[in-house]
Amino acid sequence: MANKTLTAYLTPEDEQLAKTIATSMYRYDNTNADSIPTWAQLTDAHVKQFWEQGYLVVDNVLNEAEIRQSIDALMDIVHGRSTGSKLQIVKPKEGIKTAEDRELAARKAYDYLDHEPRLRAVAEHADIMNGMARLFGEPAKIVQDQAILKPPTGGAEKPWHQDMAYGNLAYDRSVVGIWIALDPAELDNGCMHVIPRSHMHGGSPHYSVRDWQLCDVNVQVDQDVAVPLKPGGALLFSGLLHHGTPPNFSVKRRRALQLHYAPQSAVKLTPREYKRMFTNEMTNAEC
Repeated sequence: MANKTLTAYLTPEDEQLAKTIATSMYRYDNTNADSIPTWAQLTDAHVKQFWEQGYLVVDNVLNEAEIRQSIDALMDIVHGRSTGSKLQIVKPKEGIKTAEDRELAARKAYDYLDHEPRLRAVAEHADIMNGMARLFGEPAKIVQDQAILKPPTGGAEKPWHQDMAYGNLAYDRSVVGIWIALDPAELDNGCMHVIPRSHMHGGSPHYSVRDWQLCDVNVQVDQDVAVPLKPGGALLFSGLLHHGTPPNFSVKRRRALQLHYAPQSAVKLTPREYKRMFTNEMTNAEC
């Protein structure tokens, strides 16, 4: 992919706002230093640590062949060579002239499990399913599949949020997400950021600001821990953990698979329960 300038995709005003958000809402001097090499090293102590901190890093979840197959499948979805999966494009159709334009405009692929066997193989990977069962204390079920694309020179921020605040993930027991890097996820291209232990506060109200998100003033930015990952590395995190990703101002791609699992016994929250936990229904407070 040829390098393009940020201003090709953002207005000067949007670019300045994105840079202000990147510097004010995220820290880059506090990175995660604790991980396990593979699933085989997962112990009961790590399970306890996960539920105390709200996250855990596994350095090697996919091997080189699995990473390559995942990227190929994802690019086939983006360019229409693999059909049936859903794709979110964030640029008007008339502005997409080339294959490069299309890749830069693709924000998310999802609902691919029934259409893309290469990605289903990742979601049903025995190590992942067994690891999730260890975390839950019972067998796991897949409840969401997506791939998050943060293209170079303008890939947008995903503001701080809790995944269970999105209705399709609102269960009566904590879901667990796994975010698997397909490219190097680094400080300058939008790696994941987390607030350790924030899941212990339960569901928090979300507001429609830049996205469906936690109110900026309620984010404990001083507690932010950045989680850089090498390709094939993964972040496991509670569905109630506060997390987000800053914009990608670099010239590097940042593609990742994100899957969510729930305990087999988990059931969806009722609409009333969801509103009480994740909206301002109880307080009427605005962001």
